[in-house]
Amino acid sequence: MFIRFFIVPLLATLVAGCAGGSRVVAEAPSALRVIVFPGAFNWPLWVAEDKGFFASERLAVAITPTPNSTFQMRGLIQGEFDIAMTAMDNVIAYREGQGEAGVDGPDLVAVMGSDAGFLRLVASPESRGYADLRGKTLSVDALTTGYAFVLLELLERHGLVLDRDYKTERAGGVLQRYQSLLERKHAATMLVAPFDVMAEALGFNRLANATDELGHYQGVVAAVRQGWARAHPKRVRGYIRAHARAVDWLREPRNKDEALRVFLAHMPPNTPPQAADSAYRALLSRPESFQRRAQIDLAGVETVVKLRAKFGGPGARLHDAATYYDPSFHEAAFHNH
Repeated sequence: MFIRFFIVPLLATLVAGCAGGSRVVAEAPSALRVIVFPGAFNWPLWVAEDKGFFASERLAVAITPTPNSTFQMRGLIQGEFDIAMTAMDNVIAYREGQGEAGVDGPDLVAVMGSDAGFLRLVASPESRGYADLRGKTLSVDALTTGYAFVLLELLERHGLVLDRDYKTERAGGVLQRYQSLLERKHAATMLVAPFDVMAEALGFNRLANATDELGHYQGVVAAVRQGWARAHPKRVRGYIRAHARAVDWLREPRNKDEALRVFLAHMPPNTPPQAADSAYRALLSRPESFQRRAQIDLAGVETVVKLRAKFGGPGARLHDAATYYDPSFHEAAFHNH
């Protein structure tokens, strides 16, 4: 079961032993509701919880997995969640009224970066190259958001055009797309590491690493409603610091064994131990890894903007990359740290 809630217990009232018997009440943890896509790319969040990094920031974090981007973004916009760990493209799409959930988020912004997407195009065992995808159906999360535009761009660069050479179908988030690929419902899809490694072990073919072809690309970010964030700046700053601290901890080689135990503790009970090692290699042992200090890649955001301008439909009016990122929380998070 992928639904997992992480709640830090409330701190007890501290009674000072000073003269006069005055009572000093410790600050209670602040609740923070985070919605994520299931997968190993949540490893920093698991570490932040298990190692007490959230607790040290006085945060009581509850994490909920989402089945797809429309559920996630609707919940964020409607105030059911405070932070969404989501694709940068989703922030832009819903801010500009181009999302598929039927709601707009005019004050959505990213406040930190997490990764460059770890995006790989993976195809069925019989599809050994782009030409083998002609006439086939490929899966996406949503037709006009998420990583669908990366898929369209990669195929176009190799001579394949949507609705002329192939079709797409919605299949949900990366877990659902991975399962659909294994069940041969679709010929190919964009997977996020380590799902690509898991598929390759079963005979599926990796056709491309997105960043090898696209260069800078901003994948997952922490997205918020700007109004909410400005009303709760301490929570946002604490979340950013805890995430960055967890990434530093994960990237330290001496922590590998413990990191693998954390991974397995938060994956389904039947997850084989070798999956943890594969995830470590895919997410932490390559040049492409989690972004240090939760630093967003504005050049990568610009790539996202360009892809949306190209594939987002006629009349798509977009702004420059900096419009969709509020750096004030990140700057404040590390001021004097």
